[in-house]
Amino acid sequence: MLNPPVIIEAVVPLYLDAVYNYIVPADLGTIKVGMRVLVPFGKRTLTAYTVKTGADPVANLKEVIAILDREPLFTSTELDFFRWAASYYMHPLGEVLKTALPGGINIIGKKQQAVLADGTIVCDEVLSGGRTIKQETFYRLAPLQPQCRPLQGRKLATVELVLATGEMPALQLRRATNIDAAGLRYLVENGWLTAETREVYRDPFRDLPTTPDTPPALTADQELAVCRLQDSLNQGKFSSFLLHGVTGSGKTEVYLQAISHALAQARSALVLVPEIALTPQLVRRFRSRFGSGIAVLHSGLTPGERFDEWRRIRRGEAAIVIGARSAVFAPLENIGIIVVDEEHEASYKQGDGFRYNARDLALVRGKMENSCVVLGSATPQVVTWHAAQTGKIGLIELPKRVRDLPMPETVLIEMRSKKGGAFSTELVTAMEETLASGGQTLLFLNRRGYATYLVCQDCGHTFRCPNCAVSLTHHRSKNRHYCHYCDYSIPAPSLCPACNGSDIVLLGRGTEKVEDEVLELLPSARIARMDKDTTGGRGGHSRILTQVENRQIDILVGTQMVAKGHDFPGVTLVGVISVDASLNLPDFRSAERTFQLLTQVSGRAGRGTQPGRVLVQTMAPDNYAITSAINYDCKGFCEQELKFRAELDYPPFSFLALIELSSTSEAAVNKSAQKAAAELSQQKRALHGRVNILGPAAAPLAVLRGRHRRQILLKAKHRNDLHQLLKSTKEALDLPSNVRLTIDIDPLDML
Repeated sequence: MLNPPVIIEAVVPLYLDAVYNYIVPADLGTIKVGMRVLVPFGKRTLTAYTVKTGADPVANLKEVIAILDREPLFTSTELDFFRWAASYYMHPLGEVLKTALPGGINIIGKKQQAVLADGTIVCDEVLSGGRTIKQETFYRLAPLQPQCRPLQGRKLATVELVLATGEMPALQLRRATNIDAAGLRYLVENGWLTAETREVYRDPFRDLPTTPDTPPALTADQELAVCRLQDSLNQGKFSSFLLHGVTGSGKTEVYLQAISHALAQARSALVLVPEIALTPQLVRRFRSRFGSGIAVLHSGLTPGERFDEWRRIRRGEAAIVIGARSAVFAPLENIGIIVVDEEHEASYKQGDGFRYNARDLALVRGKMENSCVVLGSATPQVVTWHAAQTGKIGLIELPKRVRDLPMPETVLIEMRSKKGGAFSTELVTAMEETLASGGQTLLFLNRRGYATYLVCQDCGHTFRCPNCAVSLTHHRSKNRHYCHYCDYSIPAPSLCPACNGSDIVLLGRGTEKVEDEVLELLPSARIARMDKDTTGGRGGHSRILTQVENRQIDILVGTQMVAKGHDFPGVTLVGVISVDASLNLPDFRSAERTFQLLTQVSGRAGRGTQPGRVLVQTMAPDNYAITSAINYDCKGFCEQELKFRAELDYPPFSFLALIELSSTSEAAVNKSAQKAAAELSQQKRALHGRVNILGPAAAPLAVLRGRHRRQILLKAKHRNDLHQLLKSTKEALDLPSNVRLTIDIDPLDML
């Protein structure tokens, strides 16, 4: 007997903040919350996500075409989490679900009108790029061997190999014995082997070498940290901690032992890292400790690998998930502990579309799951430090490096009186000494490319991007000038387009130029560069990091990629070419980011048996962010920064929201920005809201990718006041179709 029709509520993966009702015909089977359905949507056929069953009847409802899943893709607890995120960040639930689920799982509906006259929809479950569930054929020895002429050559070698291993997939067999498909078919047809085709997972780290690892002896501080986290896990309630440990203090070992305790309680663990570059090293360490029950989620995986990892998690085959920002949505159940490593990193914040912050959502999910949440950093966010000091979260400190290793000796080199080259005499001498002693050097400059701008000496014309309000950067290896925001590029010009002059010079300095200059200074050194240009290909990060670990590189030049959590025992010298650029950004967090970056990159030195040195070249030697960083004085920096924040009423003493309006028409965006500001002021009075409205004003990058940008910053003492004002204004505001409005809750990037 068929089930009666059910009415569902569903959302679509589009920027539409609405829920749609559909009838599920009885002959389609049972529908549950969390299942995808294929639905008619206007003139299109779309995948939608079921968020409620048994909805109230509505007239003229359309019918669901197909139910696409046998089991729900998300649980009710996960749906509550997704709803919270959609509400807080004021983003459509359908797009939140699209972000949370692996890309490429949605069904593509095609009308085969040439085959079926009734326009039947045929559904093919495919991944982006046409990838499907991977299958392999496995061969085993047949139960009864045939009594016939003995095998010879490749066929005999294949049977013997299968006998020795018990089972082998076709690809491995063919590589090991050079047998072809016809040979395997012969062995099966003649009763030597049996073949079984089944689903297999694509493992992104199958070639990652691991060796068994036993927990090392803990320092007294580590022991206290682990005990405190274990006590929290034993209580089975939500708790949150800042694990503040200096670079090299062994925070990762604390994570590992706390996670081990959670696994012993039959609970799972989620570990977030800010960069995919950190993942291979971390996965190797976790696999050495815990084995293969680990899944990895980040943007560096192929769509197929990501899909397989997601399914392993959903099926409960992985108890530990390691990943970047989007891994906060991993389909883990019964989460015991959530770790946010390097919690200060801005890369946890999504910069466009669904602008969530994975660090903040980790706390929300932990509260929903009654988990222990650990925010780890040597340079925590000022707001996190304040929360720990005021008792909102617990504070666990690791004030010393493991094995009693000293912190690197740090020297400031004042560059105001030095003109021209990138290197001071002190830094050149230090690099020569380090190379001679067999140590490794890390050179940091947070600008990639060869030269940062191009100028005509005859007329002063600067070559700029026509789509963005920025100068072009010269990349010598490609002999082109690039915009680092929209990838617009031009060949290196020989004549100025403004005056037809030929005296064109390259000014400024990026990592590519520093690499060349180091090679001129130290021609015998093995030099490599780590930035976006050298790590773009698959495995780019891992390749360079492995070379550093294996001492195949003497000097590594890099951007902020080299500062983030890497453990290089051979690095005894860190040279900071310049850290001043981040101090001058038009953002109230500029000092905080400078302190964090300088402290983190300094912490790469002296993590092995040899002591480390750090030489910092700067034009601002008296700035408190720099002086605090070279003294490893996180507490002193945070106290001074909090005084500044309190005076200007910035977080943690207020909450922010940034409204951005953009358009290809400057006149249209100016008019709309004024209209939005007026509506905000009117709604503020009506709501009696205690919200400060700053703007509208041009964004620091006033033109980006061809769109003129205006900003309005909202500041309030209470989150609810912000959300209430934004919601009422958004509902009342009517903007032209050529103006785009985006809302960024808790913005990190003010550019």
